[in-house]
Amino acid sequence: MAAEVDTQNNSQNMERIIKKINNAYYLIYTLTILSTIGGYLFIQSHDAVDVKSPLSIALSSIVIIYIFISLPAAITIFYKSTKKWAAIDDDFKKFEKYSAGATWRILVVGFGLVLSVVAFYFIRTESLIFCALITAIGLLYCKPTIGKIRSDLKLDEPEDEAGE
Repeated sequence: MAAEVDTQNNSQNMERIIKKINNAYYLIYTLTILSTIGGYLFIQSHDAVDVKSPLSIALSSIVIIYIFISLPAAITIFYKSTKKWAAIDDDFKKFEKYSAGATWRILVVGFGLVLSVVAFYFIRTESLIFCALITAIGLLYCKPTIGKIRSDLKLDEPEDEAGE
């Protein structure tokens, strides 16, 4: 009976966490759409920055370096953190840490997507479209699901009992 209540509480906590993380997830996509609309309106009245100009080179380099560093770093740090969080006995604290970590991972990866889109409308070069695609795929990997939470926090694994 107690195990049944714990399972029900965990399910409710996971649903609450998914809603919380999804807010950040969809916020990033909303910002991406708004920056796309803003960029489209911007190019109607302004010319693109010359691809060979120092500003263009600096901006595209910043975007590429940011994505090159932030995407693997965010995923790796989150993965290592989930191993620590899985060992926490207090489920509430475990879920809160997971929620905060997943939200930060989404924001770090998503910032690269928004930055790529904004930079694309200033420079209009193909490499920034590829950067946006790479970060969008990385962001899809970050989308929260109950299965991912259970897997990351090792909630489905049976506990070892003494004598076995």
